[in-house]
Amino acid sequence: MSTDDPVTAYAKAVEHGEIVAGPHVRDAAKRHLDDMVTGHERGIYFDAEAADRFFRFCSTVLRLSEGQFDGVPFNLQPSQQFICGSLFGWKVEKTGKRRFRRAYIEQGKGNGKSPMVGAIGLYGMVSDGEAGAQIYAAGATKEQAGILFTDAVKMVNQSPSLDKVIRRSGGPGREYNLAHMKSGSFFRPVSRETKKTGSGPRPHFALCDEVHEHPDGGVIEILERGFKFREQPLLVMITNSGSDRQSICWAERKHAVKVAAQDVEDDTTFSYVCALDEEDEPFEDPSCWIKANPLLGVTITEDYLALQVKQAKDIAAKANGIRRLHFCEWTDAESAWISRKMWESIEDHTMEIEQFKGKRAFAGLDLSAKTDLTAKALVFEDGFSDPHFDEKTHQMVPAKPCFAAFVHGYTPADTIKARAERDGAPYDLWVDAGFLTATPGKKTRLDFVAQDLIDDSEAFDLDFVAYDNFLIADFEAVCGDMGASFPMLDHPQGWNKRKRDAPDGTEVTLWMPGSVDELETLIMEGRLRVHVNPALRSAVSSATFDTSPADLRRFTKHKATGRIDMAVALAMAVGAATARDEGNGPSVYAERGALVL
Repeated sequence: MSTDDPVTAYAKAVEHGEIVAGPHVRDAAKRHLDDMVTGHERGIYFDAEAADRFFRFCSTVLRLSEGQFDGVPFNLQPSQQFICGSLFGWKVEKTGKRRFRRAYIEQGKGNGKSPMVGAIGLYGMVSDGEAGAQIYAAGATKEQAGILFTDAVKMVNQSPSLDKVIRRSGGPGREYNLAHMKSGSFFRPVSRETKKTGSGPRPHFALCDEVHEHPDGGVIEILERGFKFREQPLLVMITNSGSDRQSICWAERKHAVKVAAQDVEDDTTFSYVCALDEEDEPFEDPSCWIKANPLLGVTITEDYLALQVKQAKDIAAKANGIRRLHFCEWTDAESAWISRKMWESIEDHTMEIEQFKGKRAFAGLDLSAKTDLTAKALVFEDGFSDPHFDEKTHQMVPAKPCFAAFVHGYTPADTIKARAERDGAPYDLWVDAGFLTATPGKKTRLDFVAQDLIDDSEAFDLDFVAYDNFLIADFEAVCGDMGASFPMLDHPQGWNKRKRDAPDGTEVTLWMPGSVDELETLIMEGRLRVHVNPALRSAVSSATFDTSPADLRRFTKHKATGRIDMAVALAMAVGAATARDEGNGPSVYAERGALVL
């Protein structure tokens, strides 16, 4: 029988695979075990009795509320013991004070984050030996801050010992402050909406809920600023996964992941980040659910998650929210355009552009200067689909044209590191792998793009280049200086369908809503192969749209959570390749003949 304390026992069980956990929790467990061996070299040690004191406070003083847990002693689950035991057990040898000053905890919805952190707040107020302790439950809004605080109030109401020593302000169900008169301490909710009164906060514990909903780091910064008045303050950030990779939550998560992996040395930050492994697919394999839901079978059931998965499959618009809330997947946009699984199904790892030498090609060009990527897409005719009988419509589906696509990006070399950090995208790695070209300077060099198009026009039968008007005059001037010209055609980005003459004299229809629809159709029908490019995959998963009253869609960059330029270029190239399908030019069957069935 193991004699390990609960924190170390959990870490060992994760390490040995006895407890199934995701990659970052595995890293956190390894970090704990490594520190148990080498921590003394950095002046830190683990005080198992201090951790156990918190465990006893929860089990003997606190009671849970509501549902099946109403009135039940708060016995922490193993993952909660690991989190809380780490926070209260790890100390600094020189001072005997707690090691961790910050904690980032990301788990699936329904895994008891708020009650656990409410318990931490109550402990800090009445049992941590801090005179005049100020405990804050912080949220993006008053309502959000109130959720965690309400859990703490309910535990006070259930606890006879706390009920005697804690004064509540506000009527039942409207409490806004808990006060421990003996120590002069209080626990209250706070948000950016809270009116300022008196001096600034001097938190002993700052408990920040649903960090992914915080618009910025303002509340956290204000609370941490007051830590200078305390000897061992603690910031605890709890959250579901989010979607905005430019948010304070993503920045905190990135740091927490690096700390857990011991890629960054930060002895003041604790990390418990639930996530799936890269190969996991929660909509197909329930065995991975526990990685995002450490309290699976306790506070959240498999039947409930199975129902969520069914909804995601039946209603595509719900899929991203379910992935984010229940399976700790940071979705790239609030509403997915193309699912990752669908996109990966059209990626061709064997396709090389040399295979299309001499073949007809259509280009899409989306130019940028400094912040966005410049993108060039080439789409080639790629044969025809097989005719088949549709079981749903009970009709024959004729052969349809297929296409193959290659997309390349360009970015300024001098600012690549800063923008990679800001955007949360590995631009430098994509450059090294050949998926992007880094052009010298702080602006994208359009002559690099022009030279690549020159090479394309020599290698392939370039029908025409569909372009967005932004910077096109500068691009054409660069081409003129290089003695190059291409068959160019403006691709409108707005709502209106516009017909114009292509360089070969045929009439074509180009408009962004139509190009988006054509691209979706090719993907859904399996008539598009795409050369593998993680930068393009990121753009597709980040794509967001403006929608017209007629339910038409066009890309919008100001709402996107990542750089979508490569997806825009691909849509324009597909629009160019399919622009003659409305009967305004020669039929595809005129060249190859009709199939006899």
